[in-house]
Amino acid sequence: MSELTAKLSAETVDTTASTSTVSTWQIFLEFLIIGATSFGGVVPYLRQSLVTKRNWIDDREFVEMLSISQSLPGLNATNVAVLVGEKLRGIIGSIAAIAGICLPGGVLMYAVGVFYRQHGDHSWITAGLKGVAAAAVGLILSTVVSLSRKSLAGKVDFVFMAITVLAVNRFHQSVPRTLIVVGLLAILFHRPRSVEKGKAVT
Repeated sequence: MSELTAKLSAETVDTTASTSTVSTWQIFLEFLIIGATSFGGVVPYLRQSLVTKRNWIDDREFVEMLSISQSLPGLNATNVAVLVGEKLRGIIGSIAAIAGICLPGGVLMYAVGVFYRQHGDHSWITAGLKGVAAAAVGLILSTVVSLSRKSLAGKVDFVFMAITVLAVNRFHQSVPRTLIVVGLLAILFHRPRSVEKGKAVT
């Protein structure tokens, strides 16, 4: 037991050390790259950069931050940027992250807006936008599959997921209302049981 505790403590220290050495400039630069290259949907790029490439957070933290971001007003990408930046460098990290992820998109969208206003009715432009939309769906689906393998603990979690999809798409319920109701049901289901507490004590 002591060896396991020591190992976990060592892993915690290593993780803390790796994230504490992240500079504000690194945060800004990484989110700048994400904002400039995330064509068709930013969530897959966020996971690829923050979890797989940089290892600043793990999949569990990413799912938790994404859940919080979806439950609050605003864009998921900017909300996640604020949360990750705050975790790494506090308020300065949040400012660097949100500035980095918004800057390229703002500049590019202004240029695209001018171009689209002049040439948006062209058939090639319309076909290109349809192709980007299809690719975006594929990127988001691949991320959902990857995260679901690590986030969905049992069959009941798939039920909660299905209820959420049906409530929003089929019954046209608002996202905040659906998240609150389904979230409360999931919390009640996954709450610690008194029997398990008794076994833990013994």
